[in-house]
Amino acid sequence: MSPVTATPPVRVLLAEDEVVSRRLLEATIRRFGYELTVVDDGLKAWETLSQDTAPAIAVLDWTMPGLDGLEVCRRVRGHERRGYTYILIVTARNAKADVVAALSAGADDFVSKPIDPDELKARLRVGERIIQLEQALAKQVSELKAAAEHVKQLQGMIPICMHCKKIRGQADVWERIETYIEQSSGAKFSHALCSDCLDKHYPTEDGQDGSTPD
Repeated sequence: MSPVTATPPVRVLLAEDEVVSRRLLEATIRRFGYELTVVDDGLKAWETLSQDTAPAIAVLDWTMPGLDGLEVCRRVRGHERRGYTYILIVTARNAKADVVAALSAGADDFVSKPIDPDELKARLRVGERIIQLEQALAKQVSELKAAAEHVKQLQGMIPICMHCKKIRGQADVWERIETYIEQSSGAKFSHALCSDCLDKHYPTEDGQDGSTPD
């Protein structure tokens, strides 16, 4: 039985300027099993999230020095990078207008202080599922693009030797036709004999063909 590969922990960014709240959130999120990066202002949060290797989930305080959480959201949503960032805004505000403002800025979810650990865990798990779905979809899109490239390659003009029937591939190397098709389409070949070749190369002893009489 092959060994089971452990799934790496999901990476989370925590941006919180208030020391006590930051330490409590840090301890709580680590206890949930996430790999955590911690910063104490909005500029550091944006610097981290603007990278291609940014954590997949961000927990941002609304009010921070440098940039507030909503401005970080806007910048993330306007920035092109590989993969989606799930953003959770944390704040003491809980009015309906505040929720609308956070979601309009690009946040995926909203958690009011004081934070209940069970609620935070549930919302982080939602983010984790969405990230996993996004990654699975991106993989499928990549596979479809690769398949489309193979189809396009097979539909184009293919140089083939008029004598030995070898095909000239993209690397300008002449290959057997079955090798080329296997590499281009993933199809596998098994060797057999058609009836004409069977009669020509393996005739019966009486000189008749090897076919079965009616």
